[in-house]
Amino acid sequence: MSNFATKPVIGVTGPDRGGFAAWLMTSLAIRRVGATPVRITPSSPRNESELHGVVIGGGSDVEPLHYGEEPQESKAKKSPKIRVLDWTVNLLLFLLRWIFSVKDLQRYDPERDKLERHMIEYALREGLPILGICRGAQLLNIVLGGSLYQQIHDFYGETPFVRSLLPLKTVNLESDSQLSNILHSHQSVINALHNQAIKETGRHVKVTARDLAGVVQGIEYTEHDFVIGVQWHPEYLPQLPQHQSLFKRLVEAAVKRTEQ
Repeated sequence: MSNFATKPVIGVTGPDRGGFAAWLMTSLAIRRVGATPVRITPSSPRNESELHGVVIGGGSDVEPLHYGEEPQESKAKKSPKIRVLDWTVNLLLFLLRWIFSVKDLQRYDPERDKLERHMIEYALREGLPILGICRGAQLLNIVLGGSLYQQIHDFYGETPFVRSLLPLKTVNLESDSQLSNILHSHQSVINALHNQAIKETGRHVKVTARDLAGVVQGIEYTEHDFVIGVQWHPEYLPQLPQHQSLFKRLVEAAVKRTEQ
């Protein structure tokens, strides 16, 4: 991507407290494909007119009031056993996240919800490409009129409930989707850190990926050139070009828009 005349600027949203590991890995992914990442938080907003694309990052649950529900009790469920090597790598990645995180007893972040709703609405209105990651995919769906399952543990019976930074979960991709085209496959292996998922889809939102339990793992907004949400965390898979291609396509869409 070194042939671009100017580097596109990609806004990356996150919380005021914590989230540094996600920002570090996302900014690395964006820089690797020739763009300039800028961090956006409730206390450090940016002028939207400076942006050429947006990444809505992962993190805390979206407050249910945004889709007309009351909070439910959180449930816990163990992930399946993994190999010693996988456990070691997972531990190292977990420590990276833990070192740069801030413990917060609050389950929700209203100020972040407000900021990111505004960013999504602005990007949709102005035609900026959007990549929603985990929470970001969920909020994108909510802004477009959809809702969430607040707890997804009951979906996993014979199919194990996977919660890992490592790519241990299989997803099937719709063959006619942008996501399948970007990943060059009808199936992929992903990581998983979420306990919520998309329930009812919003306006013009198409489900493009599901895991083996049927839980939604990817969406796209069909009325826009590039608005994609993934339930997994591609920023934590820097070693896999397939997942880094999501950031590449985001930047390519941003460049294409500036050339129009």
